[in-house]
Amino acid sequence: MKSWKLGKIAGIPIFIHWSFWILIGWILFANIAGGETIFQAIKGSVFIFAIFGCVLLHELGHALMAKRFGIGTSDITLLPIGGLAKLERMPEKPREEFLVAIAGPLVNVVIAGVIFVGLLFTSQITPLEQISLPGAHFMAHLMYVNVALVIFNMLPAFPMDGGRIFRSLLATRMNYVRATDIAAKTGQFMAILFGVLGIFANPMLLFIAVFVYFGAKAEANYVRARHAYGTPPQDMGGHRQNCTVIDADQTNQPNAQDQLRQNRERMANMINQLNETFRRSRSEYRGRTRY
Repeated sequence: MKSWKLGKIAGIPIFIHWSFWILIGWILFANIAGGETIFQAIKGSVFIFAIFGCVLLHELGHALMAKRFGIGTSDITLLPIGGLAKLERMPEKPREEFLVAIAGPLVNVVIAGVIFVGLLFTSQITPLEQISLPGAHFMAHLMYVNVALVIFNMLPAFPMDGGRIFRSLLATRMNYVRATDIAAKTGQFMAILFGVLGIFANPMLLFIAVFVYFGAKAEANYVRARHAYGTPPQDMGGHRQNCTVIDADQTNQPNAQDQLRQNRERMANMINQLNETFRRSRSEYRGRTRY
């Protein structure tokens, strides 16, 4: 079994991946090996659960906004590197994609804002430079993590939230396929930066780098293939030049019959190629939409 079902929220099944427990075990071991007490080690693990509670709310923000546009969510899975909301389809209208993508980070903004107000009234705000010290306030730490989640998710690393927002803005000025290509190339560049930072700073960034790099490539291929597959022949650009236009009153002429036969063969070959491209891209993309 790859995931355990936690329940349903708003009709959406919530799962937790088995590898999540490896993260919890590693946190406990690292804290105890670092000389912390059992209580402090457990507190560190509880804090991880609190963070992933915020991640779950983040993903629900995407899912519930998508629902407003008639897009269902098959399930939400929590992974060690974040959350995965599997939408039934991708919003292609720029405005819809923008709102679905930004809904998640806005949830974290609200969480951070609510915590900030609570800490302000109780005079328990911890300065950022002291947040990693022993005894730092639990909720203050959680507030700063939510701020970090907003900043990180807004980076234009397609297919992360910021990358989808970037594509939606590009799509208001150019066609969807071109916007996806630019966003995907930008996302792959960001993935390389994540990889470099992961080597010298946080190894977790290496996993995110791999996800972003190949996720951007897979989704760009998927979008390219789907639009080619579903576009009428007159809008297929380079494919159209391989077909000869025949007037209706010429169809009984021998030469016209040959041209019609050749056109049918070319169209059949073109459709077979598009079907194969579409099949490969769907297989690579695996029907998953990452938000």
